[in-house]
Amino acid sequence: MIIYFLRHASAGEPFASPKKDEKRALDKDGIEQCGYVGRALAAIDAQVDCIVSSPLKRATQTASLVGNEMGYEGKLQIEAALRPGASFADFRRLLEKYAKQESIMVVGHNPNLSQFLGTVISESGCEASVELKKGAVARVDMRRSSGTLMWCLTPKALRTLYTAAVESSRPNTSRK
Repeated sequence: MIIYFLRHASAGEPFASPKKDEKRALDKDGIEQCGYVGRALAAIDAQVDCIVSSPLKRATQTASLVGNEMGYEGKLQIEAALRPGASFADFRRLLEKYAKQESIMVVGHNPNLSQFLGTVISESGCEASVELKKGAVARVDMRRSSGTLMWCLTPKALRTLYTAAVESSRPNTSRK
């Protein structure tokens, strides 16, 4: 199974009230980040069978916007195992639930999303240190209970990747 770990994009400053914070939406930068992330993933032909998101608004918005850019037509799956504060045991159960899928994208929050990623790629079951910045995406190829980190890209790197892909697809009209 291929797992794409996507941290929600920029959503401004957290609210003091946890209830209000759950409804915090992406800001202008976050919406722009989602465009670059989704278009870059589409440009490298990343495809997913299922997108699974935390129920918090900033995560579902990120999942929807990135999914749209990638051409994903399935239903967004909402799972509490991706909420802030969820445990690795919750995440393991989520992986078991979607085990028949060839490729999934999980959209969540730090610090637990980075911890899940670090634990999945560590052979010893300890936690490798991988920091997912807001809007960053990592690809992990899973084998049974452990995975291999194939790549991890920040929104800035994804924007550069997308821009380069677009420029390389244009016909070269310059004369030498």
